[in-house]
Amino acid sequence: MTEYVRYAIYWLPDGPLRDWAEAWLGWQMATGTPLPRPAIAGLPVPLPDLTAAASVYGLHATIKPPFRLAPGQHEAALRRAFAAYCASERAAKAGALRLTDLDGFLALTPGGDTAAIDALAARAVTALDRFRAPATKAEIARRRAAGLTQRQEAFLATWGYPHVMEEFRFHVTLTGRVDTDQAAQVSAVIAPLLAPHLPPRLQIAGLGLVGQMAHGGFRLIAHHDFPG
Repeated sequence: MTEYVRYAIYWLPDGPLRDWAEAWLGWQMATGTPLPRPAIAGLPVPLPDLTAAASVYGLHATIKPPFRLAPGQHEAALRRAFAAYCASERAAKAGALRLTDLDGFLALTPGGDTAAIDALAARAVTALDRFRAPATKAEIARRRAAGLTQRQEAFLATWGYPHVMEEFRFHVTLTGRVDTDQAAQVSAVIAPLLAPHLPPRLQIAGLGLVGQMAHGGFRLIAHHDFPG
């Protein structure tokens, strides 16, 4: 019996960016525990409110979206398959991460050519999909409520999530939904705080298998570096 209700494949920032942004979100992925929040002046709403939706998922970029285990599958087998998948991958690169207003929430997105990272994400979605239980009617209805294109509908039916394959966009979420004015205020406050911690380029050289605990938060289960 597992303690996790869902699983996902994440890219997990490390180093100074991880330290700053995990404190910002108030959640440590490695231990699955809360962190003290920094005192940051000038935000339009309290930091816990601003990041409530993002904090549940922790600091990450989604590579394979959260999924429940399919009937007959087990965590131990998923762990083995994830390790084997990582052993077959190679590092993927893009331009530097930058703070972006992404459809109503603030996130870090890469500049430059993201084709290698997009392809890596597509491989992860397909390679481990046998472990994913089909989306429930409630999950499908929730995704459709946002409005989907025909292509996104097809991906939802095939992969259980609409924003995969060519609909995928790599991003590291930093806030919940904010209006345009709030986004501008938050960006003005945190951009100079973030700048010293952003690497000169994005490199995905490994991935993490994470699990969602019963209370909602995600925790790192295993991390594997790619061989090259």
